Amino acid sequence: NISSTSWRGNPGQLNYSATKAGVIGMTKTAAKELAPKGINVNVIAPGMIWTDMLKSMPPAIVERMEKGLPFIVPLNRKGMPRDIANLALFLASDESSYITGQLIHCDGGMIM
Repeated sequence: NISSTSWRGNPGQLNYSATKAGVIGMTKTAAKELAPKGINVNVIAPGMIWTDMLKSMPPAIVERMEKGLPFIVPLNRKGMPRDIANLALFLASDESSYITGQLIHCDGGMIM
């Protein structure tokens, strides 16, 4: 499942953060229900990922985000879709067979 770091809440995003928090709760419940069947369920919470959604924000907001990057994201780089894809591939692989019910942040250290 995919959630967001916005589950924490941001002004003007009540509906968005509520749905993302719901995905987290659903994931944890599904993980408990499906674990006896050997099925793992986790949720990825991306941070600022350079997607069309982010690029479509008003230019002033995008510019502020880019300027603030070193203060917001300890790794000091934009997250890319491949970062999320690589994590999803790992979670779908046998290499993650002992991971279930987890909220995994992929955000360059933004939430820690």
